[in-house]
Amino acid sequence: MAKNPGNYTRATSYGAAKYVKKVDYDKETGEILTASSVLDIDEEKIREEKALDGYYMLLTSEMETSDDEIIDMYRGLWRIEESFKVTKSELEARPVYVWTKEHIETHFITCFVALTIARILENKLERKYSIGTILESLSKAECSLIQQNYYLFDYYDEVLKDIGRVTDIDFGKRIRTLGEIKKVLAKTKSRKNTMKI
Repeated sequence: MAKNPGNYTRATSYGAAKYVKKVDYDKETGEILTASSVLDIDEEKIREEKALDGYYMLLTSEMETSDDEIIDMYRGLWRIEESFKVTKSELEARPVYVWTKEHIETHFITCFVALTIARILENKLERKYSIGTILESLSKAECSLIQQNYYLFDYYDEVLKDIGRVTDIDFGKRIRTLGEIKKVLAKTKSRKNTMKI
């Protein structure tokens, strides 16, 4: 670059121009604006940055928090980012087909509650399955009316077996009466306040 500054494009010069003396470049695009006739590599700038190789700086306003706690918080950011991804993809928070303020807020609170329940389930399953896998199996656990008062549950897999183990719900029973289904729902409602998170 020092020998032929005019030959470099934004893509090839991005980041490199800061190590060359006497070059004016756009810091956002990396485009060389003007170059003097004599260019040289800025060895001092390279030494300064080399001294910081292997270090990563974290800025925080949490002055009372210990260094280890700050690092743990930073390392946990991926969970927050993953939660946004899950909410947008698996829980289909977007696109939103409602337009009043109340409906939009209700839509997002429903997504948030669903994400919370999914995270609790993921933790109870000791992270054996991703939230996407859990939701996929649960969405397939539906039933069809086969005759009056009898319903057929025609899907069962290892994920549902494990969910059943931690929730005390037998997903493996294929045929149930409406009364049995209501008992399962009543049982889960009565346990909701005693469930340990």
